[in-house]
Amino acid sequence: MKPMLQITDSVAIDESEIEERFIRSSGPGGQNVNKVATAVQLRFDAGRSRAIDDEVRERLKTIAGSRMTADGVLVIDSRAFRTQVQNREAARERLVALLRKAAVRPKRRRRTKPSGASRLQRLDAKRRRADTKRRRRDVLDE
Repeated sequence: MKPMLQITDSVAIDESEIEERFIRSSGPGGQNVNKVATAVQLRFDAGRSRAIDDEVRERLKTIAGSRMTADGVLVIDSRAFRTQVQNREAARERLVALLRKAAVRPKRRRRTKPSGASRLQRLDAKRRRADTKRRRRDVLDE
């Protein structure tokens, strides 16, 4: 049985669809930063993945924004920790969180009419605001 990364009850991604590359981290850390490749760059080809449907893919494209390339590859960088294992885990958690968010179908908005009382309240507030502004004006002498 192939190892799978469980996203939701109905969605699971095959581990072979995830590509991880370890790179040198930037920033402070002295000699360790220059020698050890602890940062991880996780790549998931959402455009070709059979695990997610077109609807989820479109929502993922919107949510991911600049993290998704033009050809549908989702790129997640993690360099917050000093070890490969922790950075790898953090990147995978972020991937799962993004996919879970994309898997949720947004509720359709039902159009509603404002109640009569709320209309009156709005007009009353506008009238009070207009009165306040009118009272601030300079009074002209006759």
